Amino acid sequence: MSASLSRPRVGVWLIGARGSVATTVVTGCAAVTAGLHPPTGMVTETTAFTDSGLPALSDLVFGGHDTLDCPLPKRAETLTAGGVLPPGVATAVSAELAIADREIRPGGPTPGDTRSEAELITAFADDLRDFVQRHALERAVVVNVASTEPASQGPGAPLPASTLYALAALRAGCPYINFTPSEGMHHPVAAREAGHSGLPYAGRDGKTGQTLLRAVLGPMFAQRALRVRAWSGTNLLGGGDGAALADPAAAAAKNAGKERVLADTLGTVPEGEVHIDDVPALGDWKTAWDHIAFDGFLGTRMILQTTWQGCDSALAAPLVLDLARLTARAHEAGLSGPLGALGFYFKDPVGEGPAGLSEQYEELVRFGHRLGRAGGEGGRGARSVRGTGERVTGESETGERKTGERETGEVL
Repeated sequence: MSASLSRPRVGVWLIGARGSVATTVVTGCAAVTAGLHPPTGMVTETTAFTDSGLPALSDLVFGGHDTLDCPLPKRAETLTAGGVLPPGVATAVSAELAIADREIRPGGPTPGDTRSEAELITAFADDLRDFVQRHALERAVVVNVASTEPASQGPGAPLPASTLYALAALRAGCPYINFTPSEGMHHPVAAREAGHSGLPYAGRDGKTGQTLLRAVLGPMFAQRALRVRAWSGTNLLGGGDGAALADPAAAAAKNAGKERVLADTLGTVPEGEVHIDDVPALGDWKTAWDHIAFDGFLGTRMILQTTWQGCDSALAAPLVLDLARLTARAHEAGLSGPLGALGFYFKDPVGEGPAGLSEQYEELVRFGHRLGRAGGEGGRGARSVRGTGERVTGESETGERKTGERETGEVL
């Protein structure tokens, strides 16, 4: 992205940088910046966030890690052919796509990779530092948009790739956002390091479709005192995520967040399961169907069914841009710890906060106002962010007093 050299620029480092979501993020940011399309779906571009001090879209610089070698311009052509990107947009921003593609570094571990976990973390962190230094960036935010990993195998198992990237982000001094159900910062090793880092982080698993509806409908049933007896669902999807979620372990990680939304909004988990089916012919499009059985007055039995059809990449991309801007601003303001106020965007949010979408939105707007009132770091100690976004000057999440310099955790 071209930007005035007089303004500080912010890096957005995408894990899975050549995937559908990342390609749509880069393409969309360039298209909106050029005035080719309005910022539809971007909450941070609404009037509620005008005075939040967020970095401009034109000041975002993209890079990332990936194990794939398909260049972003080519990937954008494929997404255009699949109807994900509108005709002509990828061609119009081909220069921006090429610039971002040159900033993508090899990810890992790949089959046959002999590097140790510590070596991989060091290599990833070095890539991040180099990116920040070469572009004279004020800061960089790492966002995981890679395919879903199988659930962790427990103590003693190798660290998942998402956690290696999370640890690299911490080592490089970069805030981290996990937009996937993968373990990432949730792994005990990374969670421990995050607590010492003085950095803000957010996640996990972006709330884009079926669970977005659940976060709205769950509170409706609870507030109207209607008893939900069963809630079942089916997802049909293709693309890389469909293939990844064909693995039962990966699907289980995905469904855990969907179940949590019901537990948090209804106060209980009703009968029923969510099934995920890989349908390659659907490409980047998905269909989600829910069947909700509930009781009304005098035990009258009723049914609500919903069908959601959408493009996952187009739903996710504006949220990724929102999260990168909000987290970068939180970092600038000296905030640390889990950004619970960003729960609006996630199925399984870190920190504490409300579960219903309306309440989550209100908390997000309050957070935006607080960011607008906050200054920059200015040499002050990192301030922690409690679950609802409350800031406590000079204290860590555990209540320890911070000095004017951030602690740096030793990784591995």
